[in-house]
Amino acid sequence: MAKYIVSYDLHAPGQKYDCLSKKLKGYGTYWHMQESVWIISTASSAVQVRDNLQGCLDSNDKLFVGKLSGEAAWTGHTEANGNWLKGVLEAVHH
Repeated sequence: MAKYIVSYDLHAPGQKYDCLSKKLKGYGTYWHMQESVWIISTASSAVQVRDNLQGCLDSNDKLFVGKLSGEAAWTGHTEANGNWLKGVLEAVHH
């Protein structure tokens, strides 16, 4: 399973946060780590994730889907979230 970071910027009108949230949670393994940043695990490609989420976007919205490489650094997150992320990133290398 690939691990992806998903980031979006929704502009007015018609911000469809609920649509994105429902679709991202549908991947099963996810972390809504910041306001508009998620980490997901899926057998889908980055293009497939983008295409799945695109229906929630207006023409002026932005979306980024990038595969995680296994290396990351962070601050300000709980220990439990940090441990979850470490586990996800370690799984990238196995």
